Amino acid sequence: MVVIGLCGSSGSGKGYVCERLGSYGIAFIDTDKVYREILESSISCKNELVGFFGSDILDSEGRVVRSQLAKSVFEGENHEKRLDMLNTITHKYIKEKTKELIEKYKQEGYSGAFIDAPVLFESEFDKLCNVTACVTAPYEIKIKRIMARDSISYEKAEARLKSQLPDEKLRQLCDYEIDNSGTLDIDEQIKSILKDAGIELKQGN
Repeated sequence: MVVIGLCGSSGSGKGYVCERLGSYGIAFIDTDKVYREILESSISCKNELVGFFGSDILDSEGRVVRSQLAKSVFEGENHEKRLDMLNTITHKYIKEKTKELIEKYKQEGYSGAFIDAPVLFESEFDKLCNVTACVTAPYEIKIKRIMARDSISYEKAEARLKSQLPDEKLRQLCDYEIDNSGTLDIDEQIKSILKDAGIELKQGN
């Protein structure tokens, strides 16, 4: 089974690309979903987060509130250090679950699987993959998408983007690029990558 690592900064439109990839009969591992499940189920992870960020990230029943956690990470000065700590705490749990899912899909006979990981290289998830691809888009388009999606200001959207690897760096690191600026056909780019990577396309695609 060929494992493709998919990355892209906020606002790149990676979610749409994931939807299109899913239509080709490829197994899908959403690390954001894995992250959410871990926040709900892992006591060890919760205890580590509370140890660093404080109990304000919990609700009255002791569950992690993702919006409160995000506020603790991104608002105020030195958010880069807080983001690094969030990743240090959570990535080991996410990676372990991702390995389990890869093995599961191998056993189920999938010819390919892709891992949707916003911080593919920073978290070293790329080491679980055979090939990597980044979704890119112009900076101002990404800013507008983030503002519309999350109802936040230009400044907050920009701060979020600045905490992530720029497209120029992702192009250097990845084997493939999917241009989501709206000028190139997404499906044609996807099919080209899948065929080149040796992944069997679903009949009819």
